Amino acid sequence: MLAFAQLSDIHLGQDRGDDGARARERTERVLAHLAGLPGRLDAVLLTGDIADHGAQAEYSLAAELFGRYGLRPLICPGNHDVRGAYRSVLLGGDALDASPVNEVHQLLGGTFLMCDSSVPGEGWGRLDDATLTWLDAALAAAPHDRPAFVCFHHPPLPLHGQYVDPIRQFGEDRLAAVVARHPHVAALLCGHAHTPAVTTFAGRPLVAAPGVVSTLRMPWEGEDDGPLDHALPPQLAFHVLDDEGRLTTHFRVVP
Repeated sequence: MLAFAQLSDIHLGQDRGDDGARARERTERVLAHLAGLPGRLDAVLLTGDIADHGAQAEYSLAAELFGRYGLRPLICPGNHDVRGAYRSVLLGGDALDASPVNEVHQLLGGTFLMCDSSVPGEGWGRLDDATLTWLDAALAAAPHDRPAFVCFHHPPLPLHGQYVDPIRQFGEDRLAAVVARHPHVAALLCGHAHTPAVTTFAGRPLVAAPGVVSTLRMPWEGEDDGPLDHALPPQLAFHVLDDEGRLTTHFRVVP
């Protein structure tokens, strides 16, 4: 059995009249919750929008908070992240390197492929050709007797929230073709939606983690105060892959 947590969209530095204190406080609540769990998790994922403006100071704060709570999440960029600052502060890489930030992590229980779906300067996403080539090769090289999880920020299909759907991941047929070639892909995991959502993509489970900084109101919930609710508490997801290869996801509110 493999058990791991996923959080997304912490948006450190978000301006709401409090110089980012609110986003930080909500992030710390979630990190403290994870750090205080009595049981062991195999991994913690953070699927994008770590920073709100892509500033180095925001990534330095993220690194400080991860260290404070003893967590080393597996990460990928979102549309609010800036590759150079993200790469240099969080990964110790070259700040001048603007290429997609893709990483593969081999754990005892599975392979996690953290893909960069961001398009610099845009809110919508797309896995570029170089990323898809990398993903295809990394999946081929991964142990086929272990599950593989393909992770990125933007959901590759509509989730029926009118605020996020126009800036989802496009060119998804190319991703579906890659996934189809690799039966050991157990699920695809994303963020960006700011709402917990579960569906299927290319015949595999697709799970969108809820947002830490805010929650998306769906069309039937009303949007008189805007599409994002900043009063609801932060949430996260816990994923369990059992020995039969079945994925179960539990969503938790962090009070």
